[in-house]
Amino acid sequence: MNGDRWDVVVIGGGIAGVSVAYELAPETSVLLLDMEDTLGHHATGRSAAMFLETYGGADVRALTMGSRAFLEAPPEEFESDLLRPRALLQVARVGRGAVLDQLHREVDGVVGDVALVDEREARRLCPLLREGAVEAALHEPASMEMDVDALHQGYVRGFRHRGGDVRRAAHVSRLSRRDTGWDIHLADGGRVGASVVVNAAGAWADVVAVAAGLAPLGLTPRRRTAFTTAGPDGLSLAGLPMLYDVDETFYVKPEGDQMLCSPADRTPSEPTDARADALEIARSLDEIREMTTIPARSVRTSWAGLRTFSPDENLVVGHEPEADGFFWLAGQAGYGVQTAPALARWAAAAVLEADAPADLLERGLRHERITPARFRRAGSMVS
Repeated sequence: MNGDRWDVVVIGGGIAGVSVAYELAPETSVLLLDMEDTLGHHATGRSAAMFLETYGGADVRALTMGSRAFLEAPPEEFESDLLRPRALLQVARVGRGAVLDQLHREVDGVVGDVALVDEREARRLCPLLREGAVEAALHEPASMEMDVDALHQGYVRGFRHRGGDVRRAAHVSRLSRRDTGWDIHLADGGRVGASVVVNAAGAWADVVAVAAGLAPLGLTPRRRTAFTTAGPDGLSLAGLPMLYDVDETFYVKPEGDQMLCSPADRTPSEPTDARADALEIARSLDEIREMTTIPARSVRTSWAGLRTFSPDENLVVGHEPEADGFFWLAGQAGYGVQTAPALARWAAAAVLEADAPADLLERGLRHERITPARFRRAGSMVS
């Protein structure tokens, strides 16, 4: 850092921003800016918090598997365990078993210890399922619940320990190019400088790009609603798996003496402080009662968060081809928490123009599939 100039300024204090800042800090000076008073307010803090190696496409699965070692044995800045066992049971309704067959073919031999099971075994694994409600299920016994707050706060502590600085309530109004990098103009009249800007602003990533004079990539924030309801009387929820409908109409996860549920909605939204959708909750309550014995008569609490998707629904990670020193870290599409350790290593190496992590290359991750350049054509600066 020189005065109020930094080698790297990361915009966004969610899990993507704090994790890449943590990885960059030992090598260069880093400032993290977030527009909220509380870091991770809009997506990270509203996550359902599961580590699922069968979840997502090939690149997401590579990053998830590449994150397991860090999550199982985190550095000392992470003051508590980040994972605890919670199996996943992905269920297919009658007539939809072929979807699970295809998923099993994709992950078998890549993800350890995953098995197709019939309806009888699915109901043994999860007594909440109604008889005749499912055709088959995919059982992932090694999946885990994640302590998202411990992960996020551990990254923040570690980043500060490594010499990084955090500024909250820092609303970016404009970014301007200069010979030595970027000037970042704040709404309160302040200004900071950086050689490289990392755009990890989540649902606001396209807004930040436009503020830098770039055309947006076409990122779409999508609302995901969640709520809690009482569990069934007389049945211990300890040790029960998370249930996930393979057609993504709902999921339910035991949480203490209640069930954390979601309609798995993905309604397009403007970047905003998302609110739960009452109609989606009502729909999912019907789905849950149809397939399980969970009473689901009333909602205890509800909330929503935003997950941000690129046009092809894959990650966007890499240097902006139309503007030197502008780096994208966006489009995690709801997979940001479980992929954070590996994705941060990959992104930090790219920012520093170092070799990509060998273990992630071995798992099949490739720059050309996630680079922002795949969405760009000539003339992508905003006039």
